[in-house]
Amino acid sequence: MPNESQCIEYKESWNDDYLKWICGFANAQGGTLYIGLDDMGKIVGLKNAKKLMEDIPNKVRDILGIIVDVNLHSEIGKEYIEIIVNKYPYGISYKGEYHYRTGSTKQILKGSALIRFLLQRQGVTWDSITVPEVSIKDFREDSFSIFRELALARNRLSEEDLALDNLQLLEKLDLIEDGLFRKAAILLFHHNAEKWAPGAYIRIGYFPRPGEIEYQDEVHGSLLEQATKAVDLIFLKYLKARITFRKWYRSETYPVPPNALKEAIYNSIIHRDYSSVNPILIKVYHDKIFIGNCGYLPTNWTVDNLFEPHNSVPFNPYIARTFYRTGMIETWGRGIEKMVNGCVEEKVPLPRYVAFPGDINIIFSFTPEYVRWSETVDMRTQPGTVAGPSSGPNLDSLTEVQIKILTELSQKSDITQRELASNTGLARSTIINNIATLKNYGILIRIGSSQKGHWQIVDSFLDTDTNDQDTTKKMGKANG
Repeated sequence: MPNESQCIEYKESWNDDYLKWICGFANAQGGTLYIGLDDMGKIVGLKNAKKLMEDIPNKVRDILGIIVDVNLHSEIGKEYIEIIVNKYPYGISYKGEYHYRTGSTKQILKGSALIRFLLQRQGVTWDSITVPEVSIKDFREDSFSIFRELALARNRLSEEDLALDNLQLLEKLDLIEDGLFRKAAILLFHHNAEKWAPGAYIRIGYFPRPGEIEYQDEVHGSLLEQATKAVDLIFLKYLKARITFRKWYRSETYPVPPNALKEAIYNSIIHRDYSSVNPILIKVYHDKIFIGNCGYLPTNWTVDNLFEPHNSVPFNPYIARTFYRTGMIETWGRGIEKMVNGCVEEKVPLPRYVAFPGDINIIFSFTPEYVRWSETVDMRTQPGTVAGPSSGPNLDSLTEVQIKILTELSQKSDITQRELASNTGLARSTIINNIATLKNYGILIRIGSSQKGHWQIVDSFLDTDTNDQDTTKKMGKANG
């Protein structure tokens, strides 16, 4: 006999409590219960097999309301019973309890898990349910503006469609049924979605050490507002960027590719189980970022399946379709593929999924090099500052005059001040003052005498393919 599994269970003798196991099989993928075998599948036999052949089908019918196949087998002079249970398209209860077989164990479905199960059996998703006593007047314009702007930019809806009034737009998006708004419409566009889904918000925290929180934020509002606000907040406040420069242009490199992190946040919003009262949790540590979400993998999926080619199976299809219209996500199940590709291109660790029943987490680990660098940069004394050079220029603020001078010097390093003035049309006094400023910034170094020397632009400001180091170190080198 095969080992016990998702679809196989062994019992040495019959007990009416085993009707719960039959209930669990019927609510899951079906299965077979053997009576007269020990846990290892060895036949121990039954003394009352023939009586059980009559009793078990009747009890299953009367208590569970279903029909099962009950077969009598005999081997080596010992009898045992085989009970074959089919998967049922609707929920089966045992005296008001809904049991469910998962792995080689049985559990009682309660709360949000029970709601999800019953909806699935009816072919209904949580976000498709309609809500009475909600009027279009209860919606504000903010989220509709966000949607129209994004959908137009990605050309996911025509200008004619986007010109519809808000009520017509919701109808176009199939977010209204029989004159009532679906829960998806309320979560996506209503400013107080938590009235209908208490856990529909995002909590973000910074943890300098495990178990020790330094500061936190909560992001409320419609799901469209949350998606845009949460992403901006994380990159502006919670992650330190290594700031480098190429030919006077500032570049910010984060420990996680921005597009990969955005995809993870959007996926958490779309696939979240909104019948749960727990918010999405985003925890930022010095060496990783953790996104925790109440949700479930599709039936028969594992975390390994997520990294293989697969179809899109959104937990909330109406929410997912609207997000697709904004261009935030794709519909072809490529979200994780895009995250992986982004991490490969940036040469950072791949995301890691950890899944439990009702809980799906994704973890982005930072590279050791980034962790070492971040430890050399002073921690922010107050939220909202961006890690960068402690001194030196912000090249976004360089004047047009200074850029003209640097351009001329990059083409001819021994150019004279008179030639600079002639080529740029600037007064010599302007040239002198701005060269002094650029020297103080650490951008320019004079090599040799004033008569026979030349100007050198610090390597970090040249347009090269060399690997940039962090700005703080380069500034120190230039000034030294």
